[in-house]
Amino acid sequence: MLQITEKAREMLDKFAEQADDDDVALKIVILGRGPKGFQYDLQLIGSDDASEDDIETEVDGLVVFVGSRSAPYLDGTILDYKETLMGGGFSFENPNPLWIDEVSKSVAEVIESKVNPLVAAHGGHVDLVGVDDGKAMISFGGGCQGCGMVDVTLKEGIEVMITEGVPEITAVVDMTDHDAGTNPFY
Repeated sequence: MLQITEKAREMLDKFAEQADDDDVALKIVILGRGPKGFQYDLQLIGSDDASEDDIETEVDGLVVFVGSRSAPYLDGTILDYKETLMGGGFSFENPNPLWIDEVSKSVAEVIESKVNPLVAAHGGHVDLVGVDDGKAMISFGGGCQGCGMVDVTLKEGIEVMITEGVPEITAVVDMTDHDAGTNPFY
């Protein structure tokens, strides 16, 4: 499923040594998708802190938990650690497409071609988080994140565009933390 380079493993081991818990595991989740590809959450956790639906695997003796919804999109991925002039950081080389199933691809296309051009006029953007049981889960960003009109935009604009463009979708769910940030609405 996942490969870890020697350098990445060396850095993970170094960070694990600093942890309070001796039973440390790596957890990887895909948080979203953007213009540059997948957005990841990578953390060291205690084995007891894994979510119930996480998929547990072992990579070169390291216990790795992968979010169940992320697992199909991590097959063949390489986790590396790259040194740069500004320090260093973990990087992912992921050969997978942003969306595997046709419904998600279709929703993403509607968002990209119809929804985002409209909300961009207000400094906002919409991202598809995922599709689950006929519901498209989206996240607002930019000027839309804390906007007081987001419910109207969602129900009378975005949901209509998505459900008309993708008949398999019956509802659109807002997953945004509208209170996050220091000034989410501008």
